[in-house]
Amino acid sequence: MDGLAGPVRAPPLSNTANGARTGAMTTKRREKLFGGEYSPEGATLTDQAYQELEEQIVTLDIAPGTVVSEAQLSKRLGIGRTPTREALQRLARERLVVIMPRRGIVVSEINVQTQLQLIEVRRELERLLAQSAARRATEAQRARFAELAEAMKRCAESGDGDGFMKLDREFNQLALAAARNGFLASALALVHGLSRRFWFAFHREVGDLAATATLHATVARAIAEGDRERAAAASDRLMAHVEDFARRAVTQI
Repeated sequence: MDGLAGPVRAPPLSNTANGARTGAMTTKRREKLFGGEYSPEGATLTDQAYQELEEQIVTLDIAPGTVVSEAQLSKRLGIGRTPTREALQRLARERLVVIMPRRGIVVSEINVQTQLQLIEVRRELERLLAQSAARRATEAQRARFAELAEAMKRCAESGDGDGFMKLDREFNQLALAAARNGFLASALALVHGLSRRFWFAFHREVGDLAATATLHATVARAIAEGDRERAAAASDRLMAHVEDFARRAVTQI
């Protein structure tokens, strides 16, 4: 897209919090935001390594452009080299890292044009996800969607960004489970990490938490009520908001 800025370069990784702009977080705060689900029962070491590294990259604890090594990350996580290597391969498929043979591993830059291209694809996938979840959700899942809608509405009213991020993560996981389509889940896995990182990088400057949380709540409520058409329309409105957010982020670069 003409006129858009290129990659966003962040400062090098630090072991201490380095302010709101980079979004550096302690493990304690990550657990608050994302539920502390770093070692779920039955997860493999590769799963654990992936989940922790993905969160550290998404929340900018490991900044875009940072050069890392397998050995360094293995030590950082306290997990062996083989699971760490496999987790990095998965992150490379999701374009969160770039593996350069014999040269190291680089955390991918944040790029607005890439994000807008991603949104084109994500819009279609999210619509299908909302429709499928509305059609196939179990009664227990519908009840939880209704609860999430109310909780997100409260976050919108109170301005609770941390609470909303945790609810949004659960909403995504619940929707994927309710849709019962492994191909759809695999496709969305390739875009959710980049999308979450982009939101985390810019939401303080150009985000509208009230609107974002309210739009998510509308999708959740439509799924809870099994209304496929309303769920699809609500998803489209949410993705239009996400695209507008990405375009406004250009002014911060």
